Amino acid sequence: MGFDYNGRHIMILGMARSGVAAAKLLADRGALVRVNDKKTEAQLGEALEPLKGVQNIEWRLGEPADGLLEGMDTLVISPGVPIESPIVQKARALGVEVIGEIELSSRVSRGRLIAITGTNGKTTTTTLTGEIFKASGAKTYVVGNIGYPFAAVAGEAGPDDAVVCEVSSFQLESVAGFHPHVACITNIREDHLNRHHTMACYTAMKKRVFETQTADDYLVLHYDDAALREAAKEAKSHVIWFTGTQTPPEGAFVEDGVIVFGTPERHEAVCRADELKIPGLHNLENALAATAMAMVSGVSARDAAAALRSFGGVEHRMEFVRELDGVKYIDDTEGTNADSTVKAVQAMRVPTVIILGGSDKKNDFTELCGEIVKSGFISHAVLIGQTARQFEETLLRAGYPARNIHHAAHDFRGAIELSRALAKPGGAVLLSPACASFDMFHNCEERGDIFKDIVKGLVSRKA
Repeated sequence: MGFDYNGRHIMILGMARSGVAAAKLLADRGALVRVNDKKTEAQLGEALEPLKGVQNIEWRLGEPADGLLEGMDTLVISPGVPIESPIVQKARALGVEVIGEIELSSRVSRGRLIAITGTNGKTTTTTLTGEIFKASGAKTYVVGNIGYPFAAVAGEAGPDDAVVCEVSSFQLESVAGFHPHVACITNIREDHLNRHHTMACYTAMKKRVFETQTADDYLVLHYDDAALREAAKEAKSHVIWFTGTQTPPEGAFVEDGVIVFGTPERHEAVCRADELKIPGLHNLENALAATAMAMVSGVSARDAAAALRSFGGVEHRMEFVRELDGVKYIDDTEGTNADSTVKAVQAMRVPTVIILGGSDKKNDFTELCGEIVKSGFISHAVLIGQTARQFEETLLRAGYPARNIHHAAHDFRGAIELSRALAKPGGAVLLSPACASFDMFHNCEERGDIFKDIVKGLVSRKA
């Protein structure tokens, strides 16, 4: 906080939403900003609109980045640039500081920072935490990996405002002084091993969310997660737990069907667990995490309850799209890893055609495929993308019938139409790929949007 960027030479690498917001934030503070992207101005198009007319910006688009580092004080990298990449190594060799947009924004912002990370559930938890703070009357900004850059609001958030920030492991690679007053890790499961290589490295990135915390801060962790029980031993902050199945020493838990906050001996009732609109144990846990973060921040149980009762969920997470010819279509494109899709499979209680596959993150699908067989409700699997062959082999090893496995390659519309043909009235089609989307789409949101557009355009056979 309180960094003076006036007159400093800063290069922004990557002109996606966070890079554009970072450039504007810095230019408005008197920095001399050099913006770079491998794409040209014409290719970036409307993405650059927020920077039109902004002073102190030097445009170096469509040029190699490694020739532009001389004379820079700081390099701000996008989350898509690994910390081990050659451009980062060269910058450091030249004495150029390397940070990401999240670190930059936290230095500028004066707001109360609440940061949420984890393998699964972080977007729902972030959104719901924001709703609880809004219900308390606090001016609230919901930012970060959720899709709205922290840098876009960092300059305007005041000391009494809540900044609820979703943070990914990619973003945590480039933090330094990032210091949330309240931090949360929802869980740690195998993911992004194509980037982080090992679970030990991936876990270490997640733990960076609390590495600068002090005894005056709070760390909210999942009590049922063995990796987080271990991580808690490293915390200097006050550890608060959440769990939907046990009774922790202190935190948010369920007693006699009621969400409560406090200790087993002394706690405050919030609302009944069955009042939540979002179904499933995993969503109860998301609600408990959000409750814990809000209440350690001083939000009342009454305000927390009001938000919990009204929250209807997040787009692209088990989102009902439509029912056509007796078949329900469900968008769970945010199921980008095996553990997330396991939860989606467990939620299905009708014969379901599942669309699986996408870009390869070097994940193991053994547990997921075992759950598909165990479920008994997954009638067919339609496979797409780079991991289609891996899914087929793993499903067959798990004992799933070969006749119920179908390939649609990279034909997404074809996958949906095939799923429709396989689905029976009273059943469902579920998009929950267990993979990232970059082999076929720009991001998983685009994948979900296209799924919904195609599904909404299907015409009833009864017409």
